[in-house]
Amino acid sequence: MTLLTSPFTLVALGLAVVAAVPVAARWLRVAQREHYVPTWVSRMAGLWLTREPLTLLGAAVAALLVVVAAIGIVSTGADSLLALAALAAVVLLALLPFGLKPRGTSAKFVLTDRVKRLLVAWILVHLVAALALAAVLGAAGPALVLLLSAPLTDLALAITAPIEKAGSKRFVDQARKRLDQVKPRVVAITGSYGKTSTKNYVAHLLSATYTTVASPASFNNRLGLSRAVNDKLVPGTEIFVAEMGIFGAGEIRELSTHFPPDIAAITVIGEAHLQRMRSTDVIFRAKAEITERARTVVLPIDDERLARLAEECTAAGKRVVTVSLRPGADADVVLDATGADDAASTGAATIRIGRDAAPTPVTISSTGHAVNIAVAAGIALAADVPVATIAGRLSDLPGSQHRAEVQQAPSGALVIDDTYNSNPVGAHRALEGAARLAAERGGDLVVVTPGMVELGPVQAERNRAFGAAIKAAGATLYAVGRTNRAALLEGYGAGAHAVDSREAAVAEAVRAAADRGVILYENDLPDHYP
Repeated sequence: MTLLTSPFTLVALGLAVVAAVPVAARWLRVAQREHYVPTWVSRMAGLWLTREPLTLLGAAVAALLVVVAAIGIVSTGADSLLALAALAAVVLLALLPFGLKPRGTSAKFVLTDRVKRLLVAWILVHLVAALALAAVLGAAGPALVLLLSAPLTDLALAITAPIEKAGSKRFVDQARKRLDQVKPRVVAITGSYGKTSTKNYVAHLLSATYTTVASPASFNNRLGLSRAVNDKLVPGTEIFVAEMGIFGAGEIRELSTHFPPDIAAITVIGEAHLQRMRSTDVIFRAKAEITERARTVVLPIDDERLARLAEECTAAGKRVVTVSLRPGADADVVLDATGADDAASTGAATIRIGRDAAPTPVTISSTGHAVNIAVAAGIALAADVPVATIAGRLSDLPGSQHRAEVQQAPSGALVIDDTYNSNPVGAHRALEGAARLAAERGGDLVVVTPGMVELGPVQAERNRAFGAAIKAAGATLYAVGRTNRAALLEGYGAGAHAVDSREAAVAEAVRAAADRGVILYENDLPDHYP
């Protein structure tokens, strides 16, 4: 009898098959929420270990049980009562991470065709590993596989990635054919943040002059843009506005081959992708890829890197439309928002569209981003929309869902829904606007936030600074979850409230704000975060 066929090993394999059901559901759901990018399941597993103490304790106990069982089995070369430790580890690992539910609440796990294919790869990877390790470690083998399930899920993702890309090629090819048939001008927009708002502004400004279609929601990758083209583009469409996002260098260059931009724009270079790209210079180079194929480029030149890029594009023979927020700047579009800070209720500001034009009054939300409006106006100018038309339509720009939306709660409090925002600049801007609104109403300011993520090495520092800013604004902080709790509370100091769930935080915030207060919901993490 070998270790693989010993009674304890067979029991461990059977038990592991049962335990694998919730384990697979958890990690495949995380994979789906993290866009099927290899390594990100392991990153999320690490986040649960470092932020959720019971999970760390449970994982440590499970690892100890696996080691004890493996030593006992290997040292004797046969079954041992210590194999019972492996069985206990399997049962414990079926429950980890504590708090990460197999079925999501914020965004439920959807059993798509892609998930089904990933599940097949997941089963094969885990089965091969379990059998191989069981032959060497006996009952400890299946337990070790479950302990390592997160990186094994990433391995399954890496195996299926080229298969998925090849399988989706027909949708991309169909989109390219549709573009060739309809022949719209393509406006491509990227940036660390502000892409969706700017895209919506651009569609609004252009639609008075051209038949315009914009990619919906945050459809900003290869398949999302292909779907937008295939579903939305119809004969007669004159302009297609495409939001382009990235997970790494080279991705926008690839998107630009499938959806070649006639007009390309960058909103801002910031820290939103630092978790993946480690520095803003790397982010800049990745975003700058959008200009390579475009004949016309729109760039905010207040950032020195984008100013240099504008010069390079001009030298390369491209038409360059520059925008700036500095009064009197040498740019094609200049938005002076300094008055908005002094008159938040009216959002007083002026914009000059064209070098010879006179400044025109424009309204800017006290929680919004002036650079998005400036870039949108620059794109409209680049698309040859009459200046009078641009100026006229700037007065009723559309909002974007969950991005600084101001609503009134049934209690009478004002609610600023900024739950789709997760960057330091936007968070502080929203806080400043919320504080002004609270002062105008004579009520209390309440901030509900899980903090900001995907900021890599500066994440803790930025969340500490945001916590301090909330305290300085005289607001009450409800820190949701554990992902950034320590940093937020450290920055805020005494008096903050730590809340496990957003639902509990909302209930407390409504009571605290009463009928005259302002509640700022800043960012909202899905429940696969601790």
